[in-house]
Amino acid sequence: MQSLAFKYFYEVAQTGSLSAASESLHVAISAISRQISTLEQRLGTPLFERSARGMRLTEAGQLLLRHVRRSLLETEAAFEQIAALRGAERSPIRIACTQGLANELVPGAIAAFGRKHPRCRFRIWVDSARGATERVAAGEADMAVTFSTTPADHVQVRYAHSAAALAVMSQTHPLAERRRLSLKDLVDYPLALTDENTSTYRLFQLASNMAGLNLQPRVFSNYAEALHAYVRDSQAVLFASYVSISERLRPNRLVAIPLRNTEMHARTIQVQVMSGRILPDMMEQFIEFMIRRVHEVSEAAPR
Repeated sequence: MQSLAFKYFYEVAQTGSLSAASESLHVAISAISRQISTLEQRLGTPLFERSARGMRLTEAGQLLLRHVRRSLLETEAAFEQIAALRGAERSPIRIACTQGLANELVPGAIAAFGRKHPRCRFRIWVDSARGATERVAAGEADMAVTFSTTPADHVQVRYAHSAAALAVMSQTHPLAERRRLSLKDLVDYPLALTDENTSTYRLFQLASNMAGLNLQPRVFSNYAEALHAYVRDSQAVLFASYVSISERLRPNRLVAIPLRNTEMHARTIQVQVMSGRILPDMMEQFIEFMIRRVHEVSEAAPR
């Protein structure tokens, strides 16, 4: 009975209304409402705020939803492990990451891991840093490899390493031989910047404000590789973490130089999983493999 109540609760939480849950589950609204009411009576607190616009989770409801998500994921994992005993295919490991990490780091790790575990399958979602974290918290991804400038809710950070934004430019740029730079050194050169949804953008805005500079990038893009090509063929400068750009430096004839502005250092690259979730063995092995990969690249960054 409890599992049925959880099932109905979960569907209402996902859809936002009794009628939508009824349609999805092919169960009468009255039956769903009765199960949720029984669950609320047992817990002694409302799980939803009810209104004409639908059902919205209370704080207690949000806590229960996180528990139900973990339970569903762990049950599915147990079923898969049992099915694997008779040779059935496993579901893919679902990875959420930001665009820069999807260019080289994540697919490179998948390829290396896949050579040892050829039956392991993967799915990659490319999202904003916040979106990648939210996918893990919601159970839509098993892990995230992403950047963070603030503490994240409802995920466990399995690994974190500083990930400063570096100044990236052509090898022929007038400043390419410098060991360190500041934003003031860049005022006479065009700047290229990722869009407002990225941590790099936020670091740049903060550092510019703290330095008293009104720097206006010449080119914005939500596609980092377009900026790589632009910088390669001009005297422009872009900002990127070493883990995002390291494999692109030599082929694109680029260099990456640390910045003195402390605000450009105020983020980490993180490997995140859902808080409290028990992960299958193969997933744990891949997470540990990814952590080692991120650590190796991060430690090689210029400082």
